[in-house]
Amino acid sequence: MRHRIAVVGSGPGGLTFARVLHRHGYPVTVLERDPAPDVRPPGGALDLHEGLGQLALEKAGLLTEFQVLSRPEGQAMRILDADGTVLRDWRPRPDDRANPEIDRGQLRDLLLGPLDVQWGRSVTQVVPGAREGVAVHFADGRQETFDLVVGADGAWSRTRPAVSSVTPHYTGVTYVETSLDDVDARHPDLARLIGEGSVAVYGVNRALVAQRNSGGHVKVYAQFRAPLDWHANLDLADAEAVRSRLLALFDGWAAPVLGLLRPATAFVHRPLYVLPVSHTWTHVPGVTLLGDAAHLMPPLGAGANLAMLEGAELAESIATLSGNLDEAVRAFEEQMWARAGRWAKITTAGLERLVSPDPAEALALFDQVQPS
Repeated sequence: MRHRIAVVGSGPGGLTFARVLHRHGYPVTVLERDPAPDVRPPGGALDLHEGLGQLALEKAGLLTEFQVLSRPEGQAMRILDADGTVLRDWRPRPDDRANPEIDRGQLRDLLLGPLDVQWGRSVTQVVPGAREGVAVHFADGRQETFDLVVGADGAWSRTRPAVSSVTPHYTGVTYVETSLDDVDARHPDLARLIGEGSVAVYGVNRALVAQRNSGGHVKVYAQFRAPLDWHANLDLADAEAVRSRLLALFDGWAAPVLGLLRPATAFVHRPLYVLPVSHTWTHVPGVTLLGDAAHLMPPLGAGANLAMLEGAELAESIATLSGNLDEAVRAFEEQMWARAGRWAKITTAGLERLVSPDPAEALALFDQVQPS
């Protein structure tokens, strides 16, 4: 018997779930609120870990294609002091493929492949318990039913309320993101500062991080501890005003470091929210969650990796189902909660050390994770 299955969200976790099911010849409906795949900027690069994201791509039959697209050199990491002194300059070996980088847009297109995504289907509510299945309500007033609805719809999931009343809370850390284009030709000094991967500069309760993407594109993140309303009386759409505020926040830092902020023409406000470290729920037949919808945590390289592996594992358990669908979902949730709980503790502690009153904590964390 083939069950009627829908996944809400076309991020890495949702698409991996659908792609693995597709590989096994199992039909799945992908519901995405965006009207097209490229309607929003895809965001920065992702490092996909061996044993997590790369394992998920192997389960989807896409590991070889990923290896062609990915950038092992993007694993390089340089850490500076606020005065511009180079404290660490780590570069991967030529054969090091532990955590190669890939642009989010490239990963999305790789996963999309032959999938038939229903674009522009904005889910407003998921209601379990009906005799004919789980009801999915859409913004246009329509409704469909499924035997299983998988919420892979991110931090502010519309699926989550069907299983949990918990909502994300603010960490006290805010990111302000900006971008540099064609950095090698237009900003060669910054290109040399960043190197082939990322550069990070840590100060008291603040940091500047720049991450190279493909094609000379660079994402820059100003990170700092602040109240959620820190931008009161500041027009976030006014790039000059935001830049002035950030330059004042990082006053006294070396001119080459502050150069990461000066050329920017637009800034995006990204306060960091998380779910409780050990977020679980009482199992609800016909509905489950994965990725940020299930375990939103600080963005320290685990989230997309976990979401992809969870999507692949759930899809495999469904595609090879020999027993009850509900039992398979219960087993998946137990496994997900245990692994995600471990990573949530790691990333929560990591954020505390990276945006810390003592910048030496960030350097010590790097040395633990990536010994010289």
